[in-house]
Amino acid sequence: MRAFAKPLAKLIEELTKMPGIGPKTGQRLAYYILQTSRENASKLAEAILEVKDKIHTCSTCNNFTDKDPCGICSDLSRDAATLAVVAEPRDVAAMERSGEFKGIYHVLQGLIAPMEGIGPEDLKIRELLERINTGIVKEVIIATNPNVEGEATAIYLSRLLKPMGVKVSRIASGIPFGGDLDYADEITINRAIEGRKEL
Repeated sequence: MRAFAKPLAKLIEELTKMPGIGPKTGQRLAYYILQTSRENASKLAEAILEVKDKIHTCSTCNNFTDKDPCGICSDLSRDAATLAVVAEPRDVAAMERSGEFKGIYHVLQGLIAPMEGIGPEDLKIRELLERINTGIVKEVIIATNPNVEGEATAIYLSRLLKPMGVKVSRIASGIPFGGDLDYADEITINRAIEGRKEL
């Protein structure tokens, strides 16, 4: 990065460490930050540090939150008998955008991925089983992405949960195989929830 002054090169390097940010996008963002006011740059830096300082996982569902329990878990109008299992906190945000799902969530904090060394013991599955054992949950909707890891996780969870006496369903194929919930539009997510099937 000889073409850039050292501080600018360092900023570009840090930005390109973020997922989905390649060198060109990193340069565009770096130049934006350089050309914006010091006040705007300070607000961005403060927002990043505030997220790092104040956001943690909900002790109930493992979603990101600034209070415990999170807003969804503490909302008494939600259907506590219907629980959607998702891989990541961003999947909760995607499902909430649809406006269709009125139940509660459980975030696994990943998917079973043997090639990456991630097994069931690395996920929040024990905590899920503890929630099911309370007897409040009647249906578990497995809403993992329709890819190899998502399917493997869904099958594994189905085998664990069915003997516990809860209905186990899987979101329908409104989400294409290999797709991510985070990138699906509201209509696609609504169709996936409405067309869920029992496993």
